[in-house]
Amino acid sequence: MAPISAWTAEYWSLLIYVVAVLGIVLVMLGLSWVLGGRDWGRAKNEPFESGVVGQGGARLRLSAKFYLVAMFFVIFDVEALFLYAWAVSVRESGWAGFFEAVVFIFILGASLVYLWKIGALEWAPEERLRKARERRAQREAAAAAKH
Repeated sequence: MAPISAWTAEYWSLLIYVVAVLGIVLVMLGLSWVLGGRDWGRAKNEPFESGVVGQGGARLRLSAKFYLVAMFFVIFDVEALFLYAWAVSVRESGWAGFFEAVVFIFILGASLVYLWKIGALEWAPEERLRKARERRAQREAAAAAKH
């Protein structure tokens, strides 16, 4: 029996993994090609919307506020991740790590207050907010006049 070469001994598991993955992919593609439907109908190329005929296109214009909120979420989510990592190692980081975490939380809190003050977290445009305030004032005045 011939000795196993160093390369074969080191990489045999990787080689088996790659062959297995390629085999599974080929089996899945082959089965979908053999068992897949070949019927061509009027509605075959239309998207399926749970049995409802689709209306309009998929190209919607979204406000930039959606993207702003997404960025804020990511920023404050990463903050939570950093604070979790700090909490796991709080004993090793000592007081210096505690003060660094306090400064980090203060900076992020100040940025949240700044975003709140400039109106970056407001969803409705100012005109809609103004109309809502006017309607609320009218309702309150009507309720006060009733009593």
